[in-house]
Amino acid sequence: MTKLLFVCTGNSARSQFAEAFAKYYAGGMVSVASAGISPAGLNPNAVWAMNEVGIDIRHQTSDPLSAFQLGDFDCVVTLCGDARDNCPALPREVRREHWNIPDPAKSRGAPGEILKAFRVVRYQVERRVKNLLERELV
Repeated sequence: MTKLLFVCTGNSARSQFAEAFAKYYAGGMVSVASAGISPAGLNPNAVWAMNEVGIDIRHQTSDPLSAFQLGDFDCVVTLCGDARDNCPALPREVRREHWNIPDPAKSRGAPGEILKAFRVVRYQVERRVKNLLERELV
């Protein structure tokens, strides 16, 4: 079974989206986790944005990267430059992929504008997860 790990800075939105979409689209065909360089807790706007598409992430946890043995994964995906730059060296057999996706938690403005930023990132992550799964599940 393919094992995927998604990493971003806070493990509050982007990597949470990726974990949820990978579980949703691949079902039990992959093992999926997410982590943060500096975990910040699950962002309520991320929960809201995923609920809009029928996926409940309330019970996902915001975990530190140090909680995982990176050699246990087939592929580690970093979702921001901070995660890419601060992710420890991976064993040779672990593939690394990098997606430079903006952090919606840094969005400012009216609540509707902030939620729009989460929706945009949710869509970007969903599209990339689908592409990744197409390659991984061949």
